[in-house]
Amino acid sequence: MRELFKKHIAIPQDHGSWIFILSPLLIGLFAGEAFTYATLSLIISAMSAFMIRQPMTIFVKVVSGRRPKADLPPALFWLLIYGFSTSLALTFLIVQGFVYVLYLAIPGVPVFVWHLWLVSKRNERKKVGIEVLATGILSLAAPAAYWVSLGEYNSTGWALWACTWLQTAASIVYAYLRLEQRELNAQPANREMWRMGQRSLVYTSSNLFIALVLSWGNIVPQLIFIPFLLQWVETIWGITHPSIGWKPAHIGVRQLIISTLWTILFIIFWKA
Repeated sequence: MRELFKKHIAIPQDHGSWIFILSPLLIGLFAGEAFTYATLSLIISAMSAFMIRQPMTIFVKVVSGRRPKADLPPALFWLLIYGFSTSLALTFLIVQGFVYVLYLAIPGVPVFVWHLWLVSKRNERKKVGIEVLATGILSLAAPAAYWVSLGEYNSTGWALWACTWLQTAASIVYAYLRLEQRELNAQPANREMWRMGQRSLVYTSSNLFIALVLSWGNIVPQLIFIPFLLQWVETIWGITHPSIGWKPAHIGVRQLIISTLWTILFIIFWKA
């Protein structure tokens, strides 16, 4: 029985990915109005769907010969656990009249299948495009939590989704920049530093501009640009202070702190 409870099979090991599901969930819940049994069911379904990726990935690795067959029973066990909890929570949401929330899961299916196909081909690493798409799917937790919390559909939920996806996409691109910088042997010239950080700066600058436009158009609260300003400032700092020799864990912790602060500030200024 102990063999079934393997941490590396039951729990996602890329610890930085947790913020990509927790942030939109918290934003949607705090932007809403009430915490009910339906919102609890949504949290359970969203977290279970997020967690199921790990045993499913292990399952595909076993089938494709990348993992020992001994990992197959625990992978199937946790697939069953997460699958059952997801199904139970979604059934409760359907009974409560939130069938339309389930439609948000549809875009996630092809992206998930694509990821598993890459895993089977040993080609899933350093795929910025699919990671950005995946965070877009996870960001749908924001409007889902918002609608369930309100008890009805509201178009504002799409603004929450856009904001959370913009932030996570920029965060991923910035993380790759920092990982690239750590391989440098010495401080590069200013021109080279800005060249390396060009893509990340375009993302965060565009996000800040979009947030300002949405604020001026009264589509989102007036001060919602402030969290995006924080991310933009962090990008400028990161470009001018390369992470030469940093350990990946150091980079990940800093990213987690910035994303957590962004989430807190977003919630504060959304409710202001």
